[in-house]
Amino acid sequence: MKTREQIMRFSRVVVLIAAAALLVIPATRGAAQKSSGRNPDADWPMFNRDLAGTRFSPLTQINPSNVTNLKQVWTYKLRPHDGKALTGQSPGEIFQEVTPIVVNDVMYLPAANRIVALEPETGKEIWTYELKEGQASFRGVSYWPGDKNNPPRILFTTARKLVAVNAVTGEPSTGFGNNGEIDLKIPYDGAPTIYKNVILMGSNFYGPGQRHIGPQLETSAGEKGDTHAYDARTGKELWEFHTIPGEGEPGNETWGFESWKNRTGNNVWAFALTVDADHGIVYEPVSQPGANYYGGDRPGSNLYGNSTVALDIETGKLKWYFQTIHHELWDYNLPPAPSLFEVVKDGKKIPALAQTGKAGWVFILDRLTGKPIFGVEERPTRPGDVPTEWYSPTQPFPVKPPAISRVSMTKDDLVSAADTTPEHAQACRDLWDKTNFYNTGPYTYWKYKKEGNPPALIYPGTTGGPNWGGTAVDTKLNYIFVNSKDQPQTGWIQKNPKYEPGMDLAKEFPYTRVTGPAFGAPVKDANGRVIGNWPCSKPPWAKLVAINANTGDIAWETPLGVNETLPPGKQNVGSPGFGGPMVTAGGLLFIGATTDGRFRAFESKTGKELWSTKLDYNVQAIPMTYQGKDGKQYVAVVAAAGGQRGGNNESLIAFSLGK
Repeated sequence: MKTREQIMRFSRVVVLIAAAALLVIPATRGAAQKSSGRNPDADWPMFNRDLAGTRFSPLTQINPSNVTNLKQVWTYKLRPHDGKALTGQSPGEIFQEVTPIVVNDVMYLPAANRIVALEPETGKEIWTYELKEGQASFRGVSYWPGDKNNPPRILFTTARKLVAVNAVTGEPSTGFGNNGEIDLKIPYDGAPTIYKNVILMGSNFYGPGQRHIGPQLETSAGEKGDTHAYDARTGKELWEFHTIPGEGEPGNETWGFESWKNRTGNNVWAFALTVDADHGIVYEPVSQPGANYYGGDRPGSNLYGNSTVALDIETGKLKWYFQTIHHELWDYNLPPAPSLFEVVKDGKKIPALAQTGKAGWVFILDRLTGKPIFGVEERPTRPGDVPTEWYSPTQPFPVKPPAISRVSMTKDDLVSAADTTPEHAQACRDLWDKTNFYNTGPYTYWKYKKEGNPPALIYPGTTGGPNWGGTAVDTKLNYIFVNSKDQPQTGWIQKNPKYEPGMDLAKEFPYTRVTGPAFGAPVKDANGRVIGNWPCSKPPWAKLVAINANTGDIAWETPLGVNETLPPGKQNVGSPGFGGPMVTAGGLLFIGATTDGRFRAFESKTGKELWSTKLDYNVQAIPMTYQGKDGKQYVAVVAAAGGQRGGNNESLIAFSLGK
């Protein structure tokens, strides 16, 4: 647990945190609970900084005029310091997506098999809570300020449990569940969202330290993706919401053949949820139903799959929903929770949200009603040809904004010699002519594999488009920021060789997906060595996009990342990765989300890249910022993906202004 030396270091934080326990103030959109003597603007108190999910910090010390002076000031290694082996999930998955929080000048984060409290100015440990077995969440922890009977708590998930520890001491919170633990009906690998005394949980089919599974990818039957709320004081369950509506519940009629029974999928795996604190609403981005690529056994739109669902926090009752895709067949789920903001339209303020998903669109909705603010049209899509499949006749298309990733592909969209090299461009043309890829535009369906049927070329692919990195909002500019990539998927739906007529569809489907040829071409150097496999679509292959929230128009977009295997002068083509942005009132946007090993700062108003630093690992986590007790603003981010130099040095890295 903790050493005597660590206990001695508590003295600098006990007074502030104990004071916070006596000042239980409901969380608001822009700040954490206030504590005496500290400006709440200085903190980053939850995964997305505020309940509205804006990732917007009011700090301004670091700005466009001085961001080039940012220097690395400390690091904290995430692997167990005693050399203990990691089990369960892959080591990369354990570290890559962690975003720390800072509350009352203490930083908290998960680090493999432990939770740590750090001095945010130095990275020195204040206390460590080590799990007896398994791993802690590889995404984040949450802070509850306590009340007159309970000290502040840090909450996190492990396996199929929710755990609470004392925020001051790191000891188990004995008043919560059974010695600080409760068993979860549905495991969750994100950071719990806390509103007043309510803990709001998403849903996975595995917990931290367990094998990463996605049963909905292959089967229809199994654990449901229902979500839950718990009492932050006792751990008692408060309510449960059925993401697949049962008999007699609204939406049940959208599951033909009574396919809602024993159905898996429709889980809510966003790393954190979003809350409208003024109206007591939580917004849940619901994933797709199982199985992902064949839905002939579930005719209908399949609510609440691929929907933003608004629930009353106190009761868990449905307020509204908006389905972004009907009868999903592409693995185009909704990984991130929406961001909340105000739209000024026709002189009126409208409470709004922005929801992204893998399909490449951004839906801007009235967050009190679910109605589109800039319009959504139900447009026909060309049906597929898989026997016994059910195809939705239409899909919803936002009028504004336009798609933020490639959603169609023709021969005219092939890469040119000016984009890459003459040899690469020719190889792509040859591939196109030979393969005769099939694409009908947005929501192209998989082709049935038979003689004469070419493979479908689907944009975006199963990883997006946008992914779990989601959106950030500069509430001063009223710009929405999101990073996206153009990575397609190719293939067919074919007969399942394991299926026999009369088989239980819960075990085997009659059809399954098979991958087609990659839509790219290898490139060799003068010695014949392969130096890369470049995409065949025109670049950029990854980009950062800013949307004007008041108009729905694109304010600016810019390539995100470089490809150093391309010729000089052509490398600014984007480097597709994972992660998302955060923004500051100082006029800056910080982001990793590439595979080029760089962490970057952009001017949020213009999209101009102002600063970057090369790291030993790719940044796949969402960055955060805070002010230390020394008055300095810090920017911190985890770099842990795809080590550039090898070793076991996955770390949290903090930057501040140098001289």
